Amino acid sequence: MLVAANGMVFILISKRNGMAKINTQRISVTMNTALNSQMTKEAHAAQIYLAYGAWANSNGYEGISNFLFRHAHEERNHMMKILEYILDRGGKVTIEAIPAAEKLPKDIQDCFEKVFQQETDNTKSVYSVVKKSLEEEDWATWNFMQWFVKEQIEEEKLAMNLLDKVKIAGGDEASDEALYALDRQLERTPDEAKSAEDATTEHP
Repeated sequence: MLVAANGMVFILISKRNGMAKINTQRISVTMNTALNSQMTKEAHAAQIYLAYGAWANSNGYEGISNFLFRHAHEERNHMMKILEYILDRGGKVTIEAIPAAEKLPKDIQDCFEKVFQQETDNTKSVYSVVKKSLEEEDWATWNFMQWFVKEQIEEEKLAMNLLDKVKIAGGDEASDEALYALDRQLERTPDEAKSAEDATTEHP
C-alpha cells in the first residue's frame, strides 16, 4: 500500500473479496470540497447575473440585460470548467442547491455596484482555493487555478469599467437620455476586458 503525503491521495491498494482496488483520486478530500464549493459559487454568480439581467430587461434596459445574460453564460462556463477538472482528477462532484440573488438592484448604478461586489467576493474565494493548493503542494490544482486568478483580474476590471460608465452618465442622477446611450453601448460591449498582464509596448 502506498501512503498519502501532504493530504494528497496517491495510489491506495486494498483487498476486498480477494480483489485489489486502486483509488485513483488525485486530489485530497479537503481540496475536493474546496473545488466543489468554488464550482457552486460560480453557479451562484450565474444565477445573480440572470436575476440582474431579467431586472434590467423589465426596466427597459435591453442592452444592459443582454450584456448581463451573456455574463451569466460565462459564469456557467466557469462552473463547468471546475466540474470537469474535479472529474479529470478522479474526484467526486457534488451538485448543491444554488441560492437566489439576495436583493435586486434599485437602479443601474446599484446594479453595477452589486456586480463589482460579486466579483471581488469571488476573487477572495478563488484566492482561498489557490492558497489551499499551495499548502497541500497540489501543483496540478495550483496551476489549474491560475486561469481563474487571471480571469478575476479581467472580471474586476470589467466591473470597474461599468462603474466608470455609469458615473460618467451621471450616477444615480443620470438622465434617461444618458442611460439610454449607456444601454445601447453595453449591448455592443465585449464580455471580457483586456488584462494588464497581457499588455506589451506593441499592444498596450
